[in-house]
Parts: sequence; C-alpha cells; structure tokens
Amino acid sequence: MKNLKELTGNFLSEIGEIAQFTRRFFREILKPKQEFGEFFHQCYWVGYKTLPLVGTTAFIMGLVLTIQSRPTLVEFGAQSMLPAMVSVSLIREISPVITALICAGKIGSGMGAELGSMRVTEQIDAMEVSGTNPFKYLVITRVMAAMFMLPVLSSLSNAISLYGGFMGVNIRGMVSWNLYWTQVFDALSYGDLIPSLIKTFFFGFSIGIIGCYKGYHSKKGTEGVGRSATSAVVLASLLVFIIDLIAVQISDILGLT
Repeated sequence: MKNLKELTGNFLSEIGEIAQFTRRFFREILKPKQEFGEFFHQCYWVGYKTLPLVGTTAFIMGLVLTIQSRPTLVEFGAQSMLPAMVSVSLIREISPVITALICAGKIGSGMGAELGSMRVTEQIDAMEVSGTNPFKYLVITRVMAAMFMLPVLSSLSNAISLYGGFMGVNIRGMVSWNLYWTQVFDALSYGDLIPSLIKTFFFGFSIGIIGCYKGYHSKKGTEGVGRSATSAVVLASLLVFIIDLIAVQISDILGLT
C-alpha cells in the first residue's frame, strides 16, 4: 500500500511538473528574441534525418497491409475494393500514428539524451550564467521543430505508404497505375485527410515537450541521462495513443468518420 501511494504521488507530481513546463513553454515562446537559426537547424535534424526511417517504414507498412488484406477480400469477391480500403486505413490512422511512434522513439529519445547530457555536464547552467536563455534556445526551438515537421513527415509517409500499397496490389494481381490512384482518390475525402493532418501537430508537440522535459530535468550522472531518454520514449508514445483516441472521438462527434 505504501509503494502504491508513493507511485501515485510521484505520478501526480510529474504530471504537475510537465504542466508547469508546458506553461513556461507558452510563456517563453512569445518573448523576443526568436532563435530562428537554431529552429531551422532542429528542423533539419527532426525532419530530414528522420525521413529515411519514416519512408522505409511507410513503404513496408503499405506493402504488408495490402498483402495481408487481399486474401480476406478475395473470399468475399471484393478484391476490387482493396485500393480503397487500404488507402482509407493508411491515411486515417495507420500512417500518422506509426510515423509519430517512430519519431517518439528517435526524436524523443534524442532530445532527452541531448538535453540530459547538457544538464549533467552543466552546460545549461553555464548558459544561464552567461545571460543566455537556455529554455528558449534549447526547448522552444526543438518543440517547434517537432510540431512543424511531424505533419510534413506524416504527409510524406502517406504518399510512400500508398505507393507501397500499389506495389502490394500488383504482386498477386494486375492493376494499372491510373486505375489504382483513381480508386484511392475516389475513396478519400477531406474528412479523412484533414483530421489526420491536424492531430500530427499535437503528436509533434507532445513528443517535443516530453523529450525536452525529461532531458531538461535529468538527474545527475550518466544513468540519469539514459533514464531520461528511455522514459521520454515511453511517455511520448503513450501520449500519442491518448491524443489519437481523443482525435477519433472528436472526429466521430463532428461526423467526419
């Protein structure tokens, strides 16, 4: 019972600290001066450096989903619906969520480890002493980069996964390029695309804020850095699923599903 109370207390305490960290983010983001150079640098690392992993995963995801779905549709004589079914599944849920989870693992852990190392080696303290605002330079730029680059990565993932679906359709059958994309775009609507794109902004924000929080408040020692990186991945991944659940409920209420 004592351990349960202690765990509950630590959990609620951390939620409060994350809320204060988030409030400080919104307060600091409005203050001059903006670190545009560091922001674009982080966009390069968050977006360009993550694209090969996201693209490879998206292609395999579209290919495998198509191959696995085909036998079931063949049993009902509905194999002609395969491009439409795969496209809706990928665009609505699978592609944005998988992209966010990949970014949570790569970007979240990277931010946690990088800022944690800077905290342990007292580089953040040195920035504060020198008059530089470390929160604005280190945290604001990384969170904003994650927010802006997640929708870009998700959009590219959508396109690559649909191309993987085209390859999967033609492994066991023969569908022309024009027919495949006609069926894909006939099945999709703005109600499928817009909600999936909007929630990626929140995915990026949650991944960035959790990764930066864990690193910024890392404990002393190399063990603390590793723990910050690991816990950032776990918590960011959990938040991705929670945000996705909320987004699905809101889309259902608004009649977009």
